[in-house]
Amino acid sequence: MRLGLFLNPGHNPAKPTVDAVAWDLELVRWAEELGYNEVWIGEHLTVPWESCPAPDLFIAQALRETTRIRIGPASLNLPLHHPALVAHRIAYLDRLSGGRLNLGIGASGTATDWRLFGIDGAAGDHRKMMWESLDAVVRLWTDPEPYVWQGEFWAVNKPEPMFDGLMGFHMAPLQGPHPPISVSGLTPESPTLRECGARGLAPLTLAFSLDYLAGQWASVAAGAASAGRIANRDDWGIAWDVFVAETDDEAIRACLEGGLGDYLDKFWLPLVKQVGLVTMYKNDPAMSDAEVTAEYFLRHCAMVGSVDTVVDKLAAAVDATGGFGTLIHIGHDHAADPGPMRASMELLAREVMPRVSKSADR
Repeated sequence: MRLGLFLNPGHNPAKPTVDAVAWDLELVRWAEELGYNEVWIGEHLTVPWESCPAPDLFIAQALRETTRIRIGPASLNLPLHHPALVAHRIAYLDRLSGGRLNLGIGASGTATDWRLFGIDGAAGDHRKMMWESLDAVVRLWTDPEPYVWQGEFWAVNKPEPMFDGLMGFHMAPLQGPHPPISVSGLTPESPTLRECGARGLAPLTLAFSLDYLAGQWASVAAGAASAGRIANRDDWGIAWDVFVAETDDEAIRACLEGGLGDYLDKFWLPLVKQVGLVTMYKNDPAMSDAEVTAEYFLRHCAMVGSVDTVVDKLAAAVDATGGFGTLIHIGHDHAADPGPMRASMELLAREVMPRVSKSADR
């Protein structure tokens, strides 16, 4: 099992942007130092608690701070961008990366972003826009001939060389035919994940409950089967809230007193309660919403605890899902007291993951 880092990035909206980015870059440097395989950075325009509207700009900075780790947006929400612009910016970024760029794409599930761009997400237009955009982007990279194309949502006209070849399309990725592509999906019966499987792309999902995860993989596998493919679990990355300390109580306390507790209390749990998704966190359906507190979440729904506890939780997740390729640790803002976060990442990389890998090899 590989290890990755995902940055929403989650920060209290009162934090200055330059300070938030400085902390996120510190986490990226630590991840490379500790042998993580990949880093992902999110994109949202209208989410004050996850305020990165331009992941490519962050990635350009992170590339200068690292030499080995692979980095990519997750997700670059394709309905919010013209595919010709995506093709150019991602190809350029791949060249700047020296070929260590990953491309994570998504349809955007953020209602306020839909509103901003006039997208009818309720009708599923965001998903149709994503796939149409991806096809347009890949064609720009792989079709050498000029063409005129009109889709349902986008128009792309690849120009022929002009002025004796002094002008024309020229920007292709360094990695051929393109960087590895991952697709973000959420629900157990996600049509996005089903299409991801059908296309042979890598699924990238957010951990809610173990039942949710099993359903997410079932969608990927069904999509792959519909296209005559066999889905590869090694391609599957799952983003989880992870925090490791010497004892369970120490890990819980560090989270509650740090950025993860702040994020849960003031943003994430109020949000999932308002949109009706909090039931996915309940061990007992009879629980009230009020009982799903930050501490409850950390003890029952996250990979938080001692080394032994987190190893056991990961083993249970592998058993419940059938296995996956990458554990993606969600990084939160603990800049006010960074020591416990640094220690957590060290324990995760140097003690938890080797034990999980050794167990899997038996």
